[in-house]
Formats: sequence, C-alpha cells, structure tokens
Amino acid sequence: MVVHIVMFRFKEENKEANIQAVAVRLNALVALVPSLQSMEVGVNFTNSERAFDLSLYSTFETKEDLDAYAIDPEHLKVVEFIKSVTLESKVVDYIL
Repeated sequence: MVVHIVMFRFKEENKEANIQAVAVRLNALVALVPSLQSMEVGVNFTNSERAFDLSLYSTFETKEDLDAYAIDPEHLKVVEFIKSVTLESKVVDYIL
C-alpha cells in the first residue's frame, strides 16, 4: 500500500470558508478517482506557529495508482482551487 500525506497552510483571506471548501472537494475525490482507495481529511485545531491548517491522508494500491491520481482530471480541478487559496504545502509519500 502507498500512503500519500499532504499538509496545507491557507491564505488569511476567507480562510475558514476555503478550508471547508477544500475539505469537501478532497473528500469527494474518493468517489471520482478510481485509483484512490481512501482519503482522510483533517482540519487543524491547534494554534501553533508550526501547525498547518489542513492535512490529507490518502492510500493507493501501488505507486502507479498514485501517479494516475496525480494526473486525474478531477484531482487536477481540486489542485487548481487549492493553489489559489493556500500559501504552501508539504508532502510525504511512502510504502506501508
């Protein structure tokens, strides 16, 4: 199994609404992207300088499935929106 984790830091403008909008869009991908096995989206509640605002934990059967997810048109629509409302992101991918 391949695990894909991403953390996002959002811009201040409309921050709470954008966090919720991204969470909804990410969660919808499970039904839209065949190679995506599962996804868990979490909204941060910790007030710390080190904290990011939202994270996702997703799983795939293979690296090839993760690659397919990366270029899937439904995923790319969400990525485009995320890029417009975030300041930065961090990612880690590993085999479990």
